[in-house]
Amino acid sequence: MTADQQQTSPTVRRRRTLAVSLLVLAGCVNYFDRSAVAIGNPAIRASLHLSYAQMGLLLSAFAWAYGLAQLPAGALIDKFGPRRALGAGLVLWSAAQISATFVTGLGPFIAARVALGLGESPMYIGGTRVCADWYRLSQRALPIAIFNASSALAPALAPPLLTVLMLAFGWRVMFLIAGLAGLVVAILWLLFYRAPEEAGIPPAEIAQLRSEDREDTAEGSRILWLLQFRTTWAMFFGFFGVVYISWLYATWLPGYLETQRHLSVASAGFWSAVPMVAGFIGAVAGGFFARALGRIMAPGPACLAPIVAGMVLAGVCTIAAALVSGMGPAIALMSAGLFGANVASSCGWALAALIAPNRSVATLEAVQNIGGSLGGTLAPFITGLVVQSTGSFVPGFMLGGVISLSSAVIYGLWARQPLGSLANAPAAAQ
Repeated sequence: MTADQQQTSPTVRRRRTLAVSLLVLAGCVNYFDRSAVAIGNPAIRASLHLSYAQMGLLLSAFAWAYGLAQLPAGALIDKFGPRRALGAGLVLWSAAQISATFVTGLGPFIAARVALGLGESPMYIGGTRVCADWYRLSQRALPIAIFNASSALAPALAPPLLTVLMLAFGWRVMFLIAGLAGLVVAILWLLFYRAPEEAGIPPAEIAQLRSEDREDTAEGSRILWLLQFRTTWAMFFGFFGVVYISWLYATWLPGYLETQRHLSVASAGFWSAVPMVAGFIGAVAGGFFARALGRIMAPGPACLAPIVAGMVLAGVCTIAAALVSGMGPAIALMSAGLFGANVASSCGWALAALIAPNRSVATLEAVQNIGGSLGGTLAPFITGLVVQSTGSFVPGFMLGGVISLSSAVIYGLWARQPLGSLANAPAAAQ
């Protein structure tokens, strides 16, 4: 039995295991819903008579709505708690996914994707807050990585599963089934999740969970306090690159394999899953890398190092994948690229919970995720414009690689200052 197990009651262990399990389940449904448009890309284009540029706009509609909602979502999580905020979000995004079943044109489809983005906005910042509530600071990287791995597991499972649904029943039924699954998860979340204070955990044990938290020196507006730190801005711009490269693959990989590599719909669905599986492995591995490095350095730097290394790997492999001619090497390089990107993503989510005071985690995650959502908005849209104007995916993937390398530089140079140290730092360091 580990030292942590000896110090933590069976009730806390059961409750936090249940919490992370529910988060993983919700995260998988979350990404199934996001992935549906990418999987149905060619069929939707044909059914609604959309150009590549229009499809890029549709693919990006979710991300800009998701990004704009981050700060309000963070405020709602801080005010009402993750249980109610995530429960309401699950219901909204599931209803939005179901409504996409009935669209007849680009405008209504964009509206449905906007509603999906608004509903999903509390998911990952709320999930990180859940892990911060149930785990001590030094223990948070691994559960956050496991939870965040759902953002890679679902895209790995989505191509074959959603492709089977689409080929059997059409893309509209595919959307309907995904939306109904979200409603089931919403019911489970509201029935079974409770915060430590609501779950009957003794105050002394709650205090133990908070014992390693950073002192909260925020005064007045929490967002204005956070924006004083260079690290906050580095996380904003750095996460732009993390999500840009992830969404480049998530939204255009099936279309790329069909158009550029001339695969059938079924083959593209199968081969799209291979890099996504590698991404899932990377997302889980990020937590183990951070925990291993935490034995020889502080938690913040131990989490930062895999982010930088992962984004370098993602950038180099994405550029190389765009240039190779063989199908096998391209899939292998894309797999390595998504592995690196998801190492960076899982550690990026954990970083806020390690360097910020507990009550500022959700807001910092919201700021970071606005940058990420901007990357998620631009990746599919810019790639669609590039393909339409050049007839090739190569320039779009090379641009994604350059953005990944730039993100590594931003994290490596400017994301080292723990939040909360500003008030006590020398003037020269502020």
